[in-house]
Formats: sequence, structure tokens, C-alpha cells
Amino acid sequence: MAAVLAAIAQSAALLLLLVRLRQATALQFLAVAVFAVAVPPGAWSTWPLTVPGLLTLIAHVGLAAARYSQRAALVTWWSSVLLIPALVLLDPRGRSVEDGLLIMILYPAVSAVVLGAVLMTRHWRDIRRELADARRDVEVQQSQRAVAEERTRIARELHDVVAHGMSVIHMQATSASYRIKNLDPEAEAEFVRIAADARSAMREMRQLLSVLRAEDAGVDLAPVPDLNQLPDLVESAKRAGVPVEVRVADTVRTAVLRENVALATYRIIQEALSNVIRHAPGARTVICLDIEGGDLVLSVVNDAATRSAEPLELPGLTGHGLPGMRERVRLVGGSLEAGVRDDGGFGVTARMPIGDPQ
Repeated sequence: MAAVLAAIAQSAALLLLLVRLRQATALQFLAVAVFAVAVPPGAWSTWPLTVPGLLTLIAHVGLAAARYSQRAALVTWWSSVLLIPALVLLDPRGRSVEDGLLIMILYPAVSAVVLGAVLMTRHWRDIRRELADARRDVEVQQSQRAVAEERTRIARELHDVVAHGMSVIHMQATSASYRIKNLDPEAEAEFVRIAADARSAMREMRQLLSVLRAEDAGVDLAPVPDLNQLPDLVESAKRAGVPVEVRVADTVRTAVLRENVALATYRIIQEALSNVIRHAPGARTVICLDIEGGDLVLSVVNDAATRSAEPLELPGLTGHGLPGMRERVRLVGGSLEAGVRDDGGFGVTARMPIGDPQ
């Protein structure tokens, strides 16, 4: 009866202490020792462990290997392996070594197999995780390299095609007064304005090329356009033959706009006016800026064209103006609506939050 109670107590103590694995290791071993010594001689053939105690101690070693470092697992295993011979040799009840020989052989062998299997499984999992991380790193690097190559290609094309074309326009406008005889003052002033616009476009082009060539460049290369440059933008549209009216509410003049909102507003107006010049030359255009709630509301509305427009794009090509507007508005947390009006004109309405979007 005492042997049965000791076996139950030993197994129960190991099972309960197994819940707090790392903190209970010493207590588990102490429980094994206490109950092993308390068992009377000849109680069972698996002394100093009961069969449940043996299985629980092996599970303890396996869980230690699964949850903690390899060093902690090895220390736990060696401690348990040395504990059993110590109990057999130092037994105060005078049992012989033969009584504990089965456990002294069986426990180290089985627990070593379990320990090795768990550590090997953890090792393979670590290798697989490292391989997955390395694969992700390679994919990220390849993606970044592809983006860098594409940026370089775009920069090269812009430099070779667009920048060259703008340089030619600038040179022709600058030399017009020398090449064309008897040029009237009004035409000469117009060529001066064309040259100035070409220089401005080339400055922005160089800034864009620098940003495309180097990701860490371009932030401080030039001031970011905002609503302070709106009069110059409107004046250039008027010189192109588009009558433009600007209506800015007082709340907008006193409001403090985020830099990205001010830039998006300027670029949307710029693109809208460019579309009017390309597709509806001479059409009256009204630009309205107001604040409703916490949003900046921009509308650019033009009437129908007063004369036919010559297409600047090749047939079948889709423009990028409206998608670019929508992308700018989306990046600042706003929305954009655009479409043909009933009178044949076109309207663009953007709503952008003044503060940080939620």
C-alpha cells in the first residue's frame, strides 16, 4: 500500500510541477528523490522511478528542449541522468545497485533519444526559418534592384528625350529675336516668356532626374510648389490663351495646409489647366478653393472649347493626367471626382483633409 501511495505521489508531483517547467526543475528532482527514498525496499521493479514518473520525467526533458535553449535542455538532462545513480548509490534503505539498474539504463537511453529528436526538430525549424527569411531578403533586394533599374531607365529616357526637347525650345525662343528680323515687341516678349517657361520646366526636370537617379536626393533641391505659386501658374495659362478666374475663400488664405496637401492642390490645378490648353483651347476656366469642415475643396471647371484642339498624343494612347490626379489625392487621404459637364465642358473636384487623415 505504501508503495502504491508513493508511486501515485511521485507521479502527481511531477505532473503538477511540469506546468511550471523551468522554475520547477529543482522541485521535480527533489520530489523524485523524496518519494524514491520513501518507498520501502522491494516495492516495485522500476525503483527509483515509477512508470508514470519515468514517462513524466522524460516528457520534462523533451519540453525543456522544446521551450528553452539547448544549454538549458542539456543541463536539465544531465541533472536528471546523474540524479538517478545518485539515488541508487546513496539510498539510506540499503537497496542494491541491481534494484535500480533497469532505470539507470532505460532512462538515459530513452530520454537521450527524446532530447536528440526535439533538438534536431528545433534545429531544422530554425534552418527553415532562416532560409525563409533569407529568401524574403533576396526577394526584397531583387524588388529594390528592379525599382532602381526602372528609375534609372526612366531618368535616362527623360533626359534623352524630354530634357533635350525642352532645351531646343529654350534655345529657339532665346535666339528668336536674333534670327527673325523686324520682330515686333509683343512677339519678342512672348518669346521671352516661352524661354522663361522652358527654363522653369528644365529646372523641375533636373530636380526630377536627380530624385530618380538617387533615392536620397531631391528633397532639398528646390522649394516645393504650393498655393503661393498659383498666380504664376494662372498667368502662364492666360498667356496660352485660356481665360482663368480664381476664387479663393478667406478661410483658405488663413488656413495652414499640410505641405503634401498644398503640393497636391498645386499639381492638380496645373494638370487641369494643362488639359484645358491641350483639349479645350480658349475655354473659360474657373478655379475655386474653399474649406468645408476639415477638408480643402478644390474645383477646376472649364467651358466647352472655343476652337478645335490639335491632338498632342499619338492615337490610341491613354493619358496619365486623371490617374495622376487621383493618385495624388489618394496619397493625402482625399477623394476626387472628374467628368464631362452637360454644357460640354469638364470639371474636376478634389476634397482633401487639411489635418492628418484618420
